[in-house]
Order: sequence, then structure tokens, then C-alpha cells
Amino acid sequence: MSKPLRPDDRGAPVSDLHRRLAAAGHRVGGVEETDGYFGPETTRSLLAFQAERGLNEHGLVDETTQAALVEAGLRLGDRHLYLHAPMFRGEDVSDLQLRLGGLGFDAGRIDGIFGPDTAGALADFQRNTALAVDGIAGPQTIRALHQLLGRPAGRTTVAQVRELDRLRQGSPELHGQRLAVGQFGSSAALSTALSRTLRAQGAHLLDLDHPNEDTQATTANEFQAILYIGLRIDNYSHSRISYFSIKGFQSEGGFRLAHQCASGLDRALLSADVPVTECLGRQIPVLRQTRMPAVLCSLAPPSVVVLSTAEIADALANAITRWIADPAADPTGSG
Repeated sequence: MSKPLRPDDRGAPVSDLHRRLAAAGHRVGGVEETDGYFGPETTRSLLAFQAERGLNEHGLVDETTQAALVEAGLRLGDRHLYLHAPMFRGEDVSDLQLRLGGLGFDAGRIDGIFGPDTAGALADFQRNTALAVDGIAGPQTIRALHQLLGRPAGRTTVAQVRELDRLRQGSPELHGQRLAVGQFGSSAALSTALSRTLRAQGAHLLDLDHPNEDTQATTANEFQAILYIGLRIDNYSHSRISYFSIKGFQSEGGFRLAHQCASGLDRALLSADVPVTECLGRQIPVLRQTRMPAVLCSLAPPSVVVLSTAEIADALANAITRWIADPAADPTGSG
């Protein structure tokens, strides 16, 4: 696009934005949608979409946001899916992964990325249903998936079962574990303090400071860390801890680790009189790309974080220790 869409714009491009936001679950509605006007409701919906996807929350439709909107609006059957470089990404891929996983075919993590695991599961499905084994999710294959599994939402997938099994089979001791600690922006002091505390307890640490989230995720995967924790300081009123979640799937390990970290933070900052920490399931790139349970801690407000670096580092280290001791436990007490 030539220039970003912004508030007060009108016309066909804004109407297209409204359609894409609605497809992503953030409908604008009202007069703005009827008139194709980029007003306050459009801004609110766009900001919610950007927050959900881990994009810069600037309220403009730049190239990155536009690409994410296109990806979010894809439905299974809109295009042929197969193993390709670069890999296909989108809601259609995650729907395919959910359907394959719901039928017992291991498509790997439900991340909306058509990689080798998804290709293998698709070929296995075709082989078991007497379809041509071409590794392509085309009309016949999609029709068969719809016939065998009407709605995948709510079904337990192979990926979820295997993640919980891996969590239960892991060592309950922090000593000797491989952990990845990433930092973004001005969180270097906190990252250093957390890594120092974890190393003192015998953990093997990978410290990451590359500004690109994909690079951090790839490096953590190559290190074969059992968890990734990212740190950044944000100008919010309260801290937010994010774990990977996509429609129909969430990282069970990430969900549990996020809540352990949130509980620890709230106890550590009790005297600072700040709002409680929020846990959010989001599609942030570093959480989507990592192959292990992962969380991104957006810590706030900055003045409190800077003054409480030691306390926050200890709280997060203790939360990680508790999670490793019983990573399949539900810290919310709901199950």
C-alpha cells in the first residue's frame, strides 16, 4: 500500500478494512461501517486486533498490519495449501491443522504455519481416506475433512495431548534445564538479574537480545530450551503476560507458565499498589514461532519496574521453578 490508512480516511479501502476486521472477530458496525469511515470505533477495533496479534499498537494500517489482516481473513478452501517456501500462513492453515489433529493426525503445533509436520499429517490423512497422496489441501481433501469433522472447535487435538504428556514427563528440577531468556528494548537489567538468579540454581541459560522476535524464536528452538521467557518494559498501567493462543488452540504449557509468573509478580509488587497482572492468549510472533512453552512479559509501569528489578527477577525465577516442578498443574485453580 502507498500510505497507511489512518483516522478520518474514507472510502473503499476503509470498507475493506472493516470487512477484514469483522472476519478477524473485531467488527466495527454502526455508521462507520455503513459509511466507510475510519472513526473512533474503527480505531478501537484496529487497536484490539493489533494487540491480539502482537503488532505495534499505533492505530494505523501499515504494511505489517495489512498483511496480518489478510492472513486473519483466510478461510479453508480459499487457496490450495501445500509445503512451500516461504511457508503458507493464515487462519486457513490453523483450521486445517485443527481438523487433522482432531482426527488423530499429528500436524504439530497449531500455529497457522504450513510446515513439514502439517504436510506429513495431510499426506497421512489422504493415505487413510483413499485420496490421492499429493500433500495438497485442495477441494477433494477439504471436502473429506469437512465430512469427517464438521466443526473442529472444542475438540482435543494430538498437539494438545502431546504437549501435556511432554510436560508431565519432564524433570521436576531446575538444575540442568535449558532455558531461554529474551529481552527487548530497555529490559536488559531485568534480563541480566533473572538469568543470574537462574544460573545460580544450576540452569543452563541462553540469553537473547536480538530485536527481531523471529530470530529469538529460531535461536531458542535450536538451543532446545524447555521454555522461553521474554521481557520488555511497556508504558502501561499494569503488567501483561502473554502466551500463545489461536482460535481453537492454546499452548497449555505457556498458559500455565503465564499464570505462575503473574501470581509471582502480583505478590512481589503488592506494596507498590499497581493493578493486578493480566494474562492474555495472543498470536505474538515470538510465541507463535517457539517450539516450547513460551511467555512474553510486558512489565509496567516503568517507574515501578525499574525500582523493583531485583524483586521482579526473584519472583519470575520462583515462578519458573514452580512451573518446572509441576508444569501440568493449573495455577488458576479451575481444573
